[in-house]
Amino acid sequence: MDRRPSFSSSVALQALAAGCLAVAASCAAASPADAARGRLLLTQYQCGACHVIPGVAGARGGEGPTLVAFGRRSYIAGQVPNRDDLLARWIVAPASLVADTPMPAMGASPRDARDMAAYLRTLR
Repeated sequence: MDRRPSFSSSVALQALAAGCLAVAASCAAASPADAARGRLLLTQYQCGACHVIPGVAGARGGEGPTLVAFGRRSYIAGQVPNRDDLLARWIVAPASLVADTPMPAMGASPRDARDMAAYLRTLR
């Protein structure tokens, strides 16, 4: 007796898996940003090597601008409106918003960037 799944059950399993992934992705996208996690991620991504960031251990860098009171700023890098979505995009790919920025892309995932942005926006 052949115990391999038939074509139709294989297709059904693939469709079920795709549906589960879509639900998981939408739940992840809908989950609120986590500022506490973002504070920890700022350490992990070593943002403090270049920036002074209140509340982040060892964040005493002097190469980049200080991020003290960042949440009160109107603009990111003096050019991009300081909004949650744009700040997260900035963290992931700064040159996509300001072509000649010295800030490097550090390999942050969109979720990590969203959480880091949430923390930075708390700095008043």
